[in-house]
Amino acid sequence: MKSLMLFFVLVNLMALFITLSATTSNNEQFLNEDDETQEAISLRGTSRFLAQKNARVVMTCDKYPRVCQAKGSPGRDCCKKKCVNVLTDRLNCGKCGKKCKYSEICCKGECVNPRSNKKHCGSCGNKCKKGNICVYGMCNYA
Repeated sequence: MKSLMLFFVLVNLMALFITLSATTSNNEQFLNEDDETQEAISLRGTSRFLAQKNARVVMTCDKYPRVCQAKGSPGRDCCKKKCVNVLTDRLNCGKCGKKCKYSEICCKGECVNPRSNKKHCGSCGNKCKKGNICVYGMCNYA
């Protein structure tokens, strides 16, 4: 709850900053005070915070394969310019582009139905004991 409150405070502060930077202020001076045509000059400058373009380089795994090996990466494999884990990703299960069906999940690179698979009953690696069957994702006696 505190983090949500902090988020809203930061959003409001940013909105206030943007609003104040876009409006004119009393700090403006005029070039020619004697002249009838008075042009305003702002003391804050002409650059705007949001108008600046971010000039950072986007590192995709097709050009930089080591990106996927970095800490915090979703996976070590590169599929369609994205780092994925082919052992658990439903859209790239076992290899790039292999999609699991709607009712299936990807366990160890293999598409399985967790509602009926004895080795992956309900979730990956949840093996039913000997003599049990997997029914609707729960191990039950036969």
